[in-house]
Amino acid sequence: MEIRRTFDIVDQLVEKYQRDDALAVKRNGQWEKFNTQQYKEFVDDFSYGLLAAGFKKGDKILTVSNNRPEWNFIDMGMSQVGVIHVPIYPNNGQKEYEHILVHSDARIAFGSSQEFYDILSLYAKGAPNIEKIYSIDAIDGVPNWMEFIELGRQNREKYKAELQKIKDSIDSRDLMSIIYTSGTTGLSKGVMLCHENFVSNVNATSDILPIDNTEMFLSFLPLCHVLERMVNYLVMTNGAAVYYAESIETLGENMKEVNPQGFTAVPRVLEKLFDKIVLKGKELTGIKKSLFFWAVDLGLKYELNKANGWWYEFQLKIANKLIFSKWRDATGGNIKVIISGGAALQARLARVFHAAKIPVMEGYGLTETSPVISVNYPYYPKLKFGSVGPVLDNLDVKIAEDGEILMKGPSLMLGYYKDDEKTAEVIDENGYFHTGDIGEIGEYNILKITDRKKEIFKLTTGKYIAPQVIENRFKESGFIEQIMVVGEGEKFAAAIICPAFEFLHGWCFSHNIMYRDNKDLIQIPAVIARFQQEVDHINLGLGSYRQIKKFELTCQEWLTETGELSPTLKVKRKFLKEKYKIKLDRLYGYTDELGHIGIPANGVEDK
Repeated sequence: MEIRRTFDIVDQLVEKYQRDDALAVKRNGQWEKFNTQQYKEFVDDFSYGLLAAGFKKGDKILTVSNNRPEWNFIDMGMSQVGVIHVPIYPNNGQKEYEHILVHSDARIAFGSSQEFYDILSLYAKGAPNIEKIYSIDAIDGVPNWMEFIELGRQNREKYKAELQKIKDSIDSRDLMSIIYTSGTTGLSKGVMLCHENFVSNVNATSDILPIDNTEMFLSFLPLCHVLERMVNYLVMTNGAAVYYAESIETLGENMKEVNPQGFTAVPRVLEKLFDKIVLKGKELTGIKKSLFFWAVDLGLKYELNKANGWWYEFQLKIANKLIFSKWRDATGGNIKVIISGGAALQARLARVFHAAKIPVMEGYGLTETSPVISVNYPYYPKLKFGSVGPVLDNLDVKIAEDGEILMKGPSLMLGYYKDDEKTAEVIDENGYFHTGDIGEIGEYNILKITDRKKEIFKLTTGKYIAPQVIENRFKESGFIEQIMVVGEGEKFAAAIICPAFEFLHGWCFSHNIMYRDNKDLIQIPAVIARFQQEVDHINLGLGSYRQIKKFELTCQEWLTETGELSPTLKVKRKFLKEKYKIKLDRLYGYTDELGHIGIPANGVEDK
């Protein structure tokens, strides 16, 4: 059958891909599975319940939820009757919650747990449009989502014909979701996405994804994130089962239980996975330790198409048998693909994982593009390390004179909700979306991202700095968790560095360095000297004007909850520049008229 609307995916599952574990989730220590028919019945009953409760096409419902089968029942159930889904990040701050609850015009909201129900109840007090808040988990005295299911079951016959009539009337260009983008500045914008946006992206990538209807996919990134949501639709379109991990903390354990063929991750997850592997390697001794790091060094030199020659390939076979096989076992032993998106992936990680026969497909896109613009294939020559792969066949992508990537095609959003002005700022008169990213297109239509247009800055020497390129190079260090490169209008580039505290604590222990807390730790001369050594080493691989001349360490980890990172783990530069104003002033020797260090605008400083 032809898939034109997202809910067509469910009908196709029933028609072509019947299985006992269409969806699964681990709860209370057990994997709970839903077969294809149960999936369909829950979706239809939720639709009937919405109709019986008086919901109409164009109404909006907001959800705050962890990944679970119920998310799909609610999402597809809304989609079938033309009700618009507004899924939001659980880790949003108060201002974002209050903004979205009002701005979205949602009539009701669903929170998956007591925690999210309480948050919604608190922040919805200023949202007169919110009629009622429901929980998905069973909570005493709290309205529950199953009320819609029960209402739907009672009214199946009454609304059966009407539901089919509504489904038939829904056009692929009808609005089906509003996703609020996690901007690094200001309040988020509501991206309006229609059925065609998602479905065209799914259809363009279905043959690229090496997952079929006999296999399983593990999901742990938030389903409110456009990438995880699209991949969720994609995996179901290919007939594979979707298993929802308990949390990112239990990911390793869940992988070994499910033995999936794939999962989606942001680069930071892969960086931490690699760091954990290396830390375990450092705990080895003697010949085992030597073999481990020999294999890692070999993997970091991996080239596609056996370009390193027969001797390298012979050594790689040995490394795979002795070392990398254990890596594969740690991910369940069956991984055929890891989809990476949301930020730039370090090329060295792509190399070493491919060498270990754990293929990573890095892609690129935005919420506004539903999201995939380009993605690496699982095989050469449409796979290139350091790139984001070939542009999708159904898109028109070009590079503007200033290097900005422009995109046009069926996956481009309808616009920003209630904001024609901002829509006009990003979609030009010819219908091209201006991504804000700088890039280049090479052989096989392969796209490479070089930086964010707005983040490139100029030194007083006239040299331009692309901070993301430098930051990714520094994040390869085990000592550095996050980094923000600065220097606009200055003589040299400098950086605020957030240490990888777990790694740093281990280093201090092995060197008998004592400290009270992290604030004390970052002021110890030996620690500063070690970071200076790391910076000096990485600087050797950079052009002179791109080298970090000075740096300051922070004593706090950067988190989404405390505002330093966006929900998609991107550095929020404006926030950090305000928070660390004293450090920035110190880096460049600025003082006020009285000779004192400046005070940050928000009055808070991690000194």
